[in-house]
Amino acid sequence: MTNKQNYKSGFVSIIGRPNVGKSTFINRVIGQKIAIMSDKPQTTRNKIQGVYTTNDSQTIFIDTPGIHKPKHKLGDFMMKVAQNTLKEVDLILFMINAVEGYGKGDEFIIEKLKQTNTPVFLIINKIDQIHPDQLLPLIEKYKELYPFKEIIPISALEGNNVETLLNQIEQMLPEGPQYYPEDQVTDHPERFIITELIREKVLHLTREEIPHSVAVVMDSLERRDNNKAIYVAATIIVERVSQKGIVIGKQGSMLKEVGKRARIDIEALLGSKVFLELWVKVQKDWRNKASQLRDYGFREDEY
Repeated sequence: MTNKQNYKSGFVSIIGRPNVGKSTFINRVIGQKIAIMSDKPQTTRNKIQGVYTTNDSQTIFIDTPGIHKPKHKLGDFMMKVAQNTLKEVDLILFMINAVEGYGKGDEFIIEKLKQTNTPVFLIINKIDQIHPDQLLPLIEKYKELYPFKEIIPISALEGNNVETLLNQIEQMLPEGPQYYPEDQVTDHPERFIITELIREKVLHLTREEIPHSVAVVMDSLERRDNNKAIYVAATIIVERVSQKGIVIGKQGSMLKEVGKRARIDIEALLGSKVFLELWVKVQKDWRNKASQLRDYGFREDEY
């Protein structure tokens, strides 16, 4: 942590219904993948802290799980993570999907926002997917519901208006220290990001066949060959034997493809040649078992 004169820094939480584009926004701002992306809702399970540093400021973004009605203990965990961040930040970005517009989940989130004194920006994402004439009625609708400090339409995917949003965020930050080194983009260890990249490939490749009953556990990560290569071993956890068959695929074809795609991203992350070994294991109903949730990295006491 370093102190600079007139330097601004702070914590910004991104909340919203599932699948509004929070992870896409974080990755766009940071400039590399630290949060996994999927068109399936509720992909993010832990707080992802992305660190965005300029000459004048440092913003620590917290990407929370999409707020939704919990269906199991894992869902309860995800909801607590999302709601707890509202109490500990300098600014809240409430992100909505311009295509979907107002939904019942937004009503629930706005009620939570009314219980905090933290300033809130409304971020209307995916504006590249709607006609400009649709934007004004959407803005008016949300203006009636809550006194937002700013309302900023963006496209996280295309980058439209993201720079404007970053400038507005910087203006809201208090003076403070530089918490992280300039070249650090997240506070998560490499192991966490690697397991998330593997989980992302499973979600992408299995589509509707495998719901969110997938976890990935790192078994080992070590440098070998005079630090020229990194060997990664990880286990993909599923809830049913039938899901194990899907993840492995015919003659191991699906698992090979998951490994191939994950290895490319892991090599980009680590800047080194990577050898990746994957196994698949069945743990029945793990999302409802507190001990297994802890084993797989979902520790409530950390939030």
